[in-house]
Amino acid sequence: MTSYFLSWLNSGGANAVEPKPPVPEIISEEVTTELDDDEPPAFPALNSIQRSSGNSNDVVPSVTLDSLAMPPPPVPVNRRSNGLSSLSSVVQASSISSLTPPPVTTKRMPNTNTKAKARAKVALAPGHSPLDWARLKSSGEDLRGGVTELMRITPSELKEHRTRDDAWAAFGGKVYNITPYLPFHPGGEKELMRVAGRDGTKLFMTTHSWVNLDFMLDGCMVGFLVPEDS
Repeated sequence: MTSYFLSWLNSGGANAVEPKPPVPEIISEEVTTELDDDEPPAFPALNSIQRSSGNSNDVVPSVTLDSLAMPPPPVPVNRRSNGLSSLSSVVQASSISSLTPPPVTTKRMPNTNTKAKARAKVALAPGHSPLDWARLKSSGEDLRGGVTELMRITPSELKEHRTRDDAWAAFGGKVYNITPYLPFHPGGEKELMRVAGRDGTKLFMTTHSWVNLDFMLDGCMVGFLVPEDS
């Protein structure tokens, strides 16, 4: 009994404070929310300087597309009344396919030369092509019909040479012996014989104004056409 009392005094006696048992720490579980992988990240980032320094009330400007900023051009209205397709048919044709060609708006040029009949080329005999005529000219053969020097020819003298074997014609004041050229004429001998024995300048300019006659018949020239009283 004495030993128990001494040990009690040494330990502090009645003033000794019994140690309190440790309070267990309560750990709160944080609820984590898994992020959706398909959700895009915030821009600017939540902890970025732009977001911290900017005003949260700022409105993000909307992006205006070109199709909304500039409307498509209006469809041209066809104001002509000459039988062309109407505006509705043009819109309908364009909506069917983008590969549809546009409507034709040009008109055919009117034929002002109503008196002239259609000309057709005649099938020439073998060896009478334009190339064969060029060879004949350069061969040195006499194409003037025996005329050795240029003459002064009146219309009455010209009229005497209007047969198939002896045909002369005047073009632009120059007289040519067209006899060797008759089988080479693309329009046929009959058409060329229309100017035999006379001045064929007007007919030639109506049908062959683009042809270089001086070069084509230079080897057939026999003289110049002059008035009767000269």
